[in-house]
Amino acid sequence: MIYEIAQKAKKAIENDCDAYEIYIDESKSIELDSRKEELNFAKEEIERGVGIRVIKNNKVGFAFTSNMDKIAETAAQSIENTKLNKTDENYAFAEVEEIPSVKKVYDKKFNDLSLDESIEFLKNTIDTTIDQGCDITGSGFSAAEGKSLILNSNGVSIENEGTGFGIGLSVTTQKDGKIATAYNSQSSRFFDLDGEKLAIEACNLAKSSLDTKPIETNDYSVVLDYYAAIGLLQTFMGAFDGESVMRGRSILKDKMDSQIANSNLTITDNPLLEKGLCTSKCDGEGSASQKTDLIKEGVLNSFIYDIYTANKSGVKTTSNGLRDSYLSTPMISPTNLEFKFKDMKDLSEVNKGVLTTSVLGAHTANPISGDFSVEASNAFKIENGELTDPINKAMISGNIFEIMKKVEGIKSEIKQYGSFIIPKLLVHDLRVVGQN
Repeated sequence: MIYEIAQKAKKAIENDCDAYEIYIDESKSIELDSRKEELNFAKEEIERGVGIRVIKNNKVGFAFTSNMDKIAETAAQSIENTKLNKTDENYAFAEVEEIPSVKKVYDKKFNDLSLDESIEFLKNTIDTTIDQGCDITGSGFSAAEGKSLILNSNGVSIENEGTGFGIGLSVTTQKDGKIATAYNSQSSRFFDLDGEKLAIEACNLAKSSLDTKPIETNDYSVVLDYYAAIGLLQTFMGAFDGESVMRGRSILKDKMDSQIANSNLTITDNPLLEKGLCTSKCDGEGSASQKTDLIKEGVLNSFIYDIYTANKSGVKTTSNGLRDSYLSTPMISPTNLEFKFKDMKDLSEVNKGVLTTSVLGAHTANPISGDFSVEASNAFKIENGELTDPINKAMISGNIFEIMKKVEGIKSEIKQYGSFIIPKLLVHDLRVVGQN
């Protein structure tokens, strides 16, 4: 079916433009959502759509539809939309390349997963939470299968398929009039989620966050748990966007081949990672996936590009033109970001510090300078290598580009959340402002 749609779109467009790109995706999904203990939303959905991008007279146009009877109209609209854009010789579509294979991105269990089984899985997670003595604020479960085909006038024709599963849980607990909250989630290409473990970890975190104590304002070594690390790293990784570099909006624009991080650290954008959440044979433009070392032993090695920005910058695309769906054109985005440390520190080596599970306000960080001031959430004192008292509200401030120069990995499980594949991180000399 997906190839028949592509051929129909090709026939409608190929004689009326200089170059074309047809992107088709179809998905099946299950989504569940609860408020407190009660399921309040359940949906099974099948979606299919076509996005058509064309180049005519060095102008680009785009249109999309979910109505397979309107492909000819959509093709015509994409050509009409070129009139809205300026002439630019940097527009181009992917060329034919050898396409790599990818492993462990599809779980056949999805084909047998019913809505009732999904509800039962989420219900078991909720029941475990209640058994642990916590209240549910909200929870959700999702399962999806996606297939896509990209075909263009240069002869590119690539199909991708994959599955994804996720569960998230927010809990509260109270004791002696004091209340604490916690959040936890899991995501995987496979239906190997452990809802009971998720619930137990979330409840334990909430319980241990009760009876908070103030912390003295000072500079501390800070252990960033996964959510906290990701919150701050998003600002750091934003500086690798080739478009930001090209426009002079990245602090790293003149730092190529310079030491910008701990020499112990290598960061690789790896769309070929086995079982990676962002693994794919190609990007959303049809450029063959490739590994890119962004930082190599602390040295800036590469930015990330799509075809247009690469052409404008005089370099080759790094296959980072990604799409959310047929509704949008490709945008520069990382895939699986592997943070690899040669050596890792043990928590026992931190004599006096702070661990924060997550941070609030990371989105307010200055994307150019890297300065941030965030609120620590589910935070604890570290004394002689052990977690002790939970901390009252505290603000943590610093500069992400400065702390990355000395960042270290903490011996811990390597987990993937979104694009980030990281251990817990240890950063130094962050200002922690205590609040009573």
